[in-house]
Amino acid sequence: MSKEVLIDIQNLHKEFETDGVVTKVLFGIDFDIHKGQFVAIMGPSGSGKSTLMHILSFLDRPTSGKFLFKGDDVTDFDDEKLALLRNKEVGFVFQQFNLLPRTSVFDNVKLPLTYTKKLKESEKAKLVDDAIESVGLEHRRDNLSNQLSGGEKQRVAIARALVNNPEVVFADEPTGNLDSKSGAQVMEILEDLSEKGKTIILVTHEQYTAEYAERIIKLRDGKLVSDSHDHKRRKKGLEK
Repeated sequence: MSKEVLIDIQNLHKEFETDGVVTKVLFGIDFDIHKGQFVAIMGPSGSGKSTLMHILSFLDRPTSGKFLFKGDDVTDFDDEKLALLRNKEVGFVFQQFNLLPRTSVFDNVKLPLTYTKKLKESEKAKLVDDAIESVGLEHRRDNLSNQLSGGEKQRVAIARALVNNPEVVFADEPTGNLDSKSGAQVMEILEDLSEKGKTIILVTHEQYTAEYAERIIKLRDGKLVSDSHDHKRRKKGLEK
């Protein structure tokens, strides 16, 4: 793991206002994440973990505090700058897969490259095939997404998240719709990506899933209550 600080959160607060009613969600969050770390953010429903992920992935911005990404203060970036960062630096894996039905694995993975004008079609195809190979689905390349199992769909979603070679992959409850065997396969892929230097930020309420990470940040009621840097990771091949 690199010692380079990728994400630096300082005294972060977030609140929402609806019809004049202010709801405070995050309170004075402080932590940093180094390049190449595999971090799990845990907490019960309502703890603020999803709101925090939205801020870290440039989908939302804090009410106050600082958010440094690669040393740049992105706190006050406008929507266009945040969108550029999101498209270039971030890949997403969601609980619901979010694949296009009746569309091939290849075309689903290619989606993030659709508006990339600087690449030739042959270069895009090579990136897509490499991403599909990285999750072990070469044999499913031309299958339609609705012909796949749940575990295969999530692996396609991971390939799609990787095709742009993002700096960070966010995985939001990635095993929530999977059986235990498929969930373990998905987590092992994320673990392998981490070992190859990719920064992984996992959001989960499942302790079992979080144990694949090298570090677990726990939130409760919008506050950071623990940050286990020396967490003993679950290792492949051990008793699950």
